[in-house]
Amino acid sequence: MAQLMNAEAYMTLAGALDELARRGFTARFQVFDGGLRAAGGEETMRPKDLVVREYYRFEGISDPDDMAILYAIESTSGVRGTLADAFGVYSDPATSAVMQDIPIRANGSGP
Repeated sequence: MAQLMNAEAYMTLAGALDELARRGFTARFQVFDGGLRAAGGEETMRPKDLVVREYYRFEGISDPDDMAILYAIESTSGVRGTLADAFGVYSDPATSAVMQDIPIRANGSGP
């Protein structure tokens, strides 16, 4: 089950991805050269140009390997998308390095 980090909770990572896409977070971000790039895109966005609008942590009830975190991210240029990573010991160091520099601001709390 997802740990609630915003006003909504999702039972599965797939369910959260579907709902966030429905709400406009349609890009799938990938870590690229110290920033994020939308899958299929050519622009690498730097952490200073990004903000986390929501995030959810999923914990596998029967299998600790199922732990993940999902970020809903928006760029200053208006690109909205998601980035998922393993949580805990299986997290990607490159993803963690980029995400620590991106501020968390809930929707409606500034750019």
